[in-house]
Amino acid sequence: LKLRTVAVAPEVGRAAYDVIANGTLWFLHHGLFDHARRPRFDRVWHEAWERYCQFNEAFAETIAEEAASGATVVVNDYHLALVGRYLTKRRPDLATAFFCHTPFCPPEDLAMLPDKARVELMESMAAFGSCGFHVARWRDAFLRCATSVGLGVPSTFVAPLAADAARLDEVAKTEACRLRQERLEDRLDGRTLLLRSDRVELSKNLIRGFLAFDELLEASPKWRGRLVFLARVYSSRESLPEYLAYRTETEHVVEMVNERWGSPGYTPVVLDLEDDFAATVAAMRRYELLVLNPVRDGLNLVALEGPVLNERDGVLVLSREAGAYDLLADLAVGLNPFDITGTAAAIASGLSMSPDERAGRAAELRRRARSRTPADWLTEVREAARVPGDKDLGG
Repeated sequence: LKLRTVAVAPEVGRAAYDVIANGTLWFLHHGLFDHARRPRFDRVWHEAWERYCQFNEAFAETIAEEAASGATVVVNDYHLALVGRYLTKRRPDLATAFFCHTPFCPPEDLAMLPDKARVELMESMAAFGSCGFHVARWRDAFLRCATSVGLGVPSTFVAPLAADAARLDEVAKTEACRLRQERLEDRLDGRTLLLRSDRVELSKNLIRGFLAFDELLEASPKWRGRLVFLARVYSSRESLPEYLAYRTETEHVVEMVNERWGSPGYTPVVLDLEDDFAATVAAMRRYELLVLNPVRDGLNLVALEGPVLNERDGVLVLSREAGAYDLLADLAVGLNPFDITGTAAAIASGLSMSPDERAGRAAELRRRARSRTPADWLTEVREAARVPGDKDLGG
């Protein structure tokens, strides 16, 4: 591979990354804004938007310099959503595809953006040869947003990303993974394992998940001392104050649950912030329940990675707002991520599932999760790339 970095001024990079990409577009697409307080589109924000435009134009210029005549160009994610309009003007010969790894917000949420930014965002994405999404739900939201700003029907495609089963299998065979498996078994001491693997990130909904576990232990005394909720999570975007505050609140909730239900030799919730992939793989092999309750997710790859590795007929308890739920709805125990009591009930349902049903669901989850590879996804994205203007409408 040849790597070329794109040089941008530090103030441009910070504004594009922190204020617009992660502070606005991420919140918008995941439905995270507290509407009584945010967003606030003031002078500082509008200046940041202009820098986000500069950031995207810098990438477009670099691509235009590097790409051979008639080349295929794949651009990924909301940080670079405006590249399409700049690149198409410079290099109309290129076949392009943009892939959005996040959800896409509905038109009523998009309408919060200032008019100029809203139109520029949609026109720029439509300027790519085609735009792709993990599931049809997000593609359809994008198309409704395009209609809401008066665009035609952009060319789109759906291509769910896949778990890298070969890499996961390789890690599972390592000595590092074996040692972490032994350490985990010692810690569990025969107890049932609930697992989640996430970033400490607002959309992942950790706090409601731990509060649901608290309700479960309150409603079902039989599980006290028998059930461990292991959260293999790692810090994310701590340059944003919302993320620092969320981590602090998460830690406080975990402390509360452990103080309430813990006992000598028993810690109900284990919040593990160490970024140790071998330890995550070891836990995925061992869980009885994999609990994922995001507020909204483009896909949630963990919902596929867990079943690839699990050796205990583990049950998948999954938010209906995750893109992966569209692929696994018949096999997962679904939940409303905002309903704490409902999430507790979903966990209880998974715990009470019969061995035969667990085995049947787990086998099909494993088969489905292994049926695609990351190479399949990349092939589909490349094949969807088109020269703008030569697209199949509404593809």
